[in-house]
Amino acid sequence: MEDWLGYLSLQPSGLTFPKPRRRKRQRKVDRMKWVDVVLSAVRVVLEAVSRLIFGIMYHGNSQTPLPPITNLILLESATALATKIRTRKLTSEEVVKSFIARIREINPILNCVVDDRFEEALKDARAVDKLIESGTENEETLAKTKPFLGVPFTTKDCLAVKGLKQTAGLWVRRAMVAEEDADTVRVMREAGAIPLCVTNVSELCMWWESSNTIYGRTNNPYCTCRTVGGSSGGEGCLQASCGSPFGIGSDIGGSIRIPSFFNGIFGHKPTHGIVSNIGQEPVATGEAMEFLATGPMCRYVQDIIPMLKVLAAGNAHLLKLDQKVDIRNLRYFYIEDDGGSPLVTPVQSELRAAQHKIVKHLEKAYGIKAKKITLGKLKAAVPMYFSKLASVEEAHTFCQELALKKGSINVWMELLKWCLCCSKHTFPGLLLGVLEKLNNHHKQSDDFPKLLAMCADLKQEMKELLGDDGVLLFPSHPTVAPYHGQPLFRPFNFCYTAVINILLFPSTQCPLGLGSEGLPLGIQVVANHHQDHLTLAVASELEKAFGGWVCPSIVK
Repeated sequence: MEDWLGYLSLQPSGLTFPKPRRRKRQRKVDRMKWVDVVLSAVRVVLEAVSRLIFGIMYHGNSQTPLPPITNLILLESATALATKIRTRKLTSEEVVKSFIARIREINPILNCVVDDRFEEALKDARAVDKLIESGTENEETLAKTKPFLGVPFTTKDCLAVKGLKQTAGLWVRRAMVAEEDADTVRVMREAGAIPLCVTNVSELCMWWESSNTIYGRTNNPYCTCRTVGGSSGGEGCLQASCGSPFGIGSDIGGSIRIPSFFNGIFGHKPTHGIVSNIGQEPVATGEAMEFLATGPMCRYVQDIIPMLKVLAAGNAHLLKLDQKVDIRNLRYFYIEDDGGSPLVTPVQSELRAAQHKIVKHLEKAYGIKAKKITLGKLKAAVPMYFSKLASVEEAHTFCQELALKKGSINVWMELLKWCLCCSKHTFPGLLLGVLEKLNNHHKQSDDFPKLLAMCADLKQEMKELLGDDGVLLFPSHPTVAPYHGQPLFRPFNFCYTAVINILLFPSTQCPLGLGSEGLPLGIQVVANHHQDHLTLAVASELEKAFGGWVCPSIVK
């Protein structure tokens, strides 16, 4: 890895440094190119092995069908439900009961909900109905002061909901109950929304498959042998399967966008610093607070802006969410892949084709010609991301977080215990602990400051490219949802979302229908800092053009 980072720092896309004598530099480059070739070969072998293993494991396994949708309330957007509750076309109690019933139908199959407050939610709903029935506040006032009055919402297990478990997928937190709401949950309550339950995550929310030793693994609603992503995987799964009208996720490396992509819904990672992260576990510190973003996840793009206004609270005005956007006046760029990182799976042809369909749609419908670009530094997205995380001096180590900050786990001993089926940690969690130790060693190398500088250069390059009217169409992930366990053979594929976190840009994951395997396709739309309204305007256009979310259940 360290040699490969050195190779990257010598590429034309990186920074320039004093040149050694020509002959020695040529030998260095040649040697690093061989490292690149070896890493690529290892990745190709792992890919082939994983396809063989998981192809055999799941051969002939049929999809466990979800119960059909017989209650059309489940198909309504959150904003539509709020309107119907305010205007007395529906009662809040009726809506809440509908989603509770749906959760009870699907959870035995999908395992996405890990704790609930169904009885309390019904009491809240009845209180809402009494308020509306009393007529003490008119519809217009309620729409402004409580835009989601009576609408149920959900959130991932790492966000505090008073009275519910807040485990963050960590075994030693299995009995911990939140005493107060997270800031985002609090403002949603103030907007009239009713918390319903919390959903499954990966261990300490640091892996892109939602599985832990407390609650087990969550299954994809489109194909139960596939992953839902992570760490907001339970939330993405619940949204896609009509178990909740909308929800809250958090994202430090793709934890909103990867699950949204794998589950075929919309997910928005706001500009850094807009939405409060207070009330989450684990707690981000220092610059990591900027990498971490909390944001909305939902089936319909029309719900994102009103929800984001609530979540952003006093910062909402910074995003110009009420500003109308004419998508014909935007500049469009697209990048097909990361430039060929030896650590990352090449982008699947079906996802490339989906991106090209967007480009063709823009040209055919509006006469807009999107410009294909390449950013050479993206090839170093993986080492840049880990270097940025390692540069946060205030942060506890991952091994310390696994021990509840009371000392640190012995990751080598835990790996041995895992092999003997005695560890309470997940294998991906322990591997991340090992990777962290290797990454800490890398901090002492000459490549570390070069990678930090490369990241700063890439951010500036993209800021200048996008300006205040540019959007970038960028792959959300190189593959559709993989089989359960397969991410271990593709550990660095999350880099397509993670690089956006360290660059601090807003990004909206947009569903683009289903592919040939019946799994969701998608793209992320990226814009400059505080230009979230641009990505959301493009997301709205893509929903109209390509259909958006596709229900995984039969609708009767």
